[in-house]
Amino acid sequence: MSKPFDAPGYNRDSSIVNPQGQAELTPGPQHGKAKPAPGGPFLIGEAMTGGYGKAGPAIIHECTIAVDRGEIGVIVGPNGAGKSTAMRALFGMLYLTGGTVRLDGEDITQLSPQARVAKGMGFVPQTHNIFTSLTVEENLEMGAFIRKDDISETMEQVYELFPILRDKRDQAAGELSGGQRQQVAVGRALMTKPKVLMLDEPTAGVSPIVMDELFDRIIEVAGTGLPVLMVEQNARQALEIADKGYVLVQGRNAHTGTGKDLLADPDVRKSFLGG
Repeated sequence: MSKPFDAPGYNRDSSIVNPQGQAELTPGPQHGKAKPAPGGPFLIGEAMTGGYGKAGPAIIHECTIAVDRGEIGVIVGPNGAGKSTAMRALFGMLYLTGGTVRLDGEDITQLSPQARVAKGMGFVPQTHNIFTSLTVEENLEMGAFIRKDDISETMEQVYELFPILRDKRDQAAGELSGGQRQQVAVGRALMTKPKVLMLDEPTAGVSPIVMDELFDRIIEVAGTGLPVLMVEQNARQALEIADKGYVLVQGRNAHTGTGKDLLADPDVRKSFLGG
């Protein structure tokens, strides 16, 4: 499935990565400003506790998720474990009663999701992640909505990463297969030139062959230096490509380690990987 970073066809062009992020958007009235927080991983949600709304029950409990430059981080666990909730917390879609989120040396805990996009977060939700009535190219153009520079170079890089999208650039995205739609969704996130790419179950509903292809592209993206964090139901396959793995159970960290270490852990294998 995976291939060495010096294999032919690898995109080593790090210009698809945006080391500076985009111009900061104005946070909403309920949000504050980013604050300096030097040191630590490139992206980390540390000891996050929270749920949906101030009065709602906590869904994640002192949960810590982190990923560094050029790494692939994977969040796995049983259904209802809080995997997607932890991802949404990192993206600012959850009300935190405890913990912090830091990105590239800044505390962004109080920023809105829109402001986090401007800071360099690229987020691909599991569903409703494309505009079905727009063409493939129009979807990619929509991904660059916060940019004021020339987007043609990034568009070409996305087409190099996902050649099928070039062939279908004038086709309505809603007419594509499930795997092709996911490529559009990931490509649209990359059009922002993000500092970190976050994917919520990118292989949900696709065939094993398409899953392998998507994982290969994710490896390629991380090879440019862009941190990638994803939630995955296909735990074994995801941990095979993971630099860091997080197993969540009932909203808490149950096991943390490299993908290789988690695959070899007897408890993880017995409880989550089918032995």
